[in-house]
Amino acid sequence: MKEALKNLVDIISDRRTIKPDQYSGAVLDDSLIQKILEQANWAPTHGYTEPWRFVVYKGAALERLGEFLANFNQGDPEAPDFNKIRYNRIKSRPSMASHVIGIAMLPGTNPKIPEIEEVSAVAMAVQNMWLTCHAMGLGAYWSTGKAAFSDEFCEFMGFDKQYKSLGLFYIGATEKNNPPGRRISNIDTKVRWES
Repeated sequence: MKEALKNLVDIISDRRTIKPDQYSGAVLDDSLIQKILEQANWAPTHGYTEPWRFVVYKGAALERLGEFLANFNQGDPEAPDFNKIRYNRIKSRPSMASHVIGIAMLPGTNPKIPEIEEVSAVAMAVQNMWLTCHAMGLGAYWSTGKAAFSDEFCEFMGFDKQYKSLGLFYIGATEKNNPPGRRISNIDTKVRWES
């Protein structure tokens, strides 16, 4: 049991955000992505609502995703604030990844389960994916940019109005070591003990 705890502590404390521009460009086997998604499905959830929903983008779909994101963010090339460099950067980001997973939530209908619990369950599913990626030696990044919470992105993913979009999860092979971790303050500054 001590070895399992040490492994868990190492995985949690060594996990980092690794953005797509740090990926090697290698295309991962779909079976690895399937394993990552299976671990997401083990997230805790109130009342077994399992509200997480995912759309996996790969290959040519990454280009379509990039076009949607760039047009959503910088849609009018005639606008005075149009930034071609930013447009191209946003457009190319998904194609830097092996796979990108669109994240959505289907809120439950049980009035005893508030929406915040459903959002939290999806966040725990994403954390499971992130920890699994790290344990596999992969880079991962949860993006919640301008389009992430929009109805338009939900529709792009193929979901109707009852769903809520919660961002994108980028996955890629990386040849770099994880950067050192840091926290702004010690846990003791965030905890109060009562007896």
